[in-house]
Amino acid sequence: MGLFMRRAQHATLDDVVNLLAPGMTVFLPGLSGESLAFFDALKRAPQKSAGVRFIGVHLPGVNKSNYVDISNSTTQRAYFMQPHLRPAMEQGRVDLMPLDYPGALNDLINAKIDIAIGQVSLPNPAATVSLGTTYDFLPAVWQQARMRVVQLNPRMPKTCGSFQITLNDCDLICEAESPLVTNPVGASSSELAAIAQYVAEQIHDGDTLQLGIGRLPSAVLSALKGHRNLRIYSGMVTDAAVPLIDCGAIAGDASIVTGIALGDEAFYQRLGEDQTFYFRPVSETHDVRRIAAIPSFVSINSAVEVDLFGQVNSECADGQLIAGVGGMPAFVQGSRLSRNGRAIFCLNSTTTNGKVSRIVPMLGQGSLVNSPRHASDILVTEHGIAHLRGLSVHERATRLIELAKPELRQGLAEQWDKIRHCL
Repeated sequence: MGLFMRRAQHATLDDVVNLLAPGMTVFLPGLSGESLAFFDALKRAPQKSAGVRFIGVHLPGVNKSNYVDISNSTTQRAYFMQPHLRPAMEQGRVDLMPLDYPGALNDLINAKIDIAIGQVSLPNPAATVSLGTTYDFLPAVWQQARMRVVQLNPRMPKTCGSFQITLNDCDLICEAESPLVTNPVGASSSELAAIAQYVAEQIHDGDTLQLGIGRLPSAVLSALKGHRNLRIYSGMVTDAAVPLIDCGAIAGDASIVTGIALGDEAFYQRLGEDQTFYFRPVSETHDVRRIAAIPSFVSINSAVEVDLFGQVNSECADGQLIAGVGGMPAFVQGSRLSRNGRAIFCLNSTTTNGKVSRIVPMLGQGSLVNSPRHASDILVTEHGIAHLRGLSVHERATRLIELAKPELRQGLAEQWDKIRHCL
């Protein structure tokens, strides 16, 4: 079989692997759209991955398949740091791209994809399939890939969205049932509950929210059950949103617009039955103009550390990359252009041992600035809320020091006194 074959030919995922050749670029969806069955097929014929470049947006802690280690000449183009990429990155076999989601979208469009693989639902009578849980980047890649492959997975729900695939537009159709990537959220804590409650106080009925994944965003959603007429417009939604639908805080068709859904199997099944959810690709979810046009849009994002100027680091810990730029910048920018919009950043005041402050005098060596000082509207820790809009440089620092652990505030105040005399 060659790259230019007749449309809609049935095959197996092993057949797809046998088509691989050195120099090819293969797009693999990430998050809950990752095909675990295709990864298993790759492992059954590791020699076919030699010289192949895999590309996709895979998230640390969620996507754990190690493509770059299948062969010692396999390469990968990545947009988030994952722990298993570090050895290959030192060998020069991983290109880690410092791009936000709109930048990653443009990078993928220009990547000259040889094979794009989509994990999709079973077809409807019109022979169209749904992208199910993951609409983010595949629609853009699909338009320009030389070969288009779908895995029909009975476990993938048929969801409502702005993009669908017609089987006649495919080169290879592979039927394979396999588990979907799930992401259980860990237990909350008293500190997270306190942060979530402070955040909830900043949310008004009728607001449209953007949140990420993890224990803190889940805790925030849990704290919003008393609100009404909320909507979600986000790059990702998790199963923590379901209780808000069930209690009436979120109601109405397409009240949740997202590019990706991530949770457990029960959540995925619900996506195919609940018209509350509507899916759009990154070209729509992360369009700053679309976001800005939504009134009362509130971006809620976690941070690794924040300095006394209000600069936010959400990607680097002690000099080590732990994530990527991601979708946060577009939502923060959009929130600040939205009428009555707000950008909220949340973090624990200290590291897990309670001895190191995550409110720091100034971001420096070992940190990255993921959001500049002028984009921080509201900062929240378990010790309170700092409203930064309209404050002077010194007033902002004073308010941020009050968010630190009480025992560490004096030291921060002394450090700030030295900094401000050098300004």
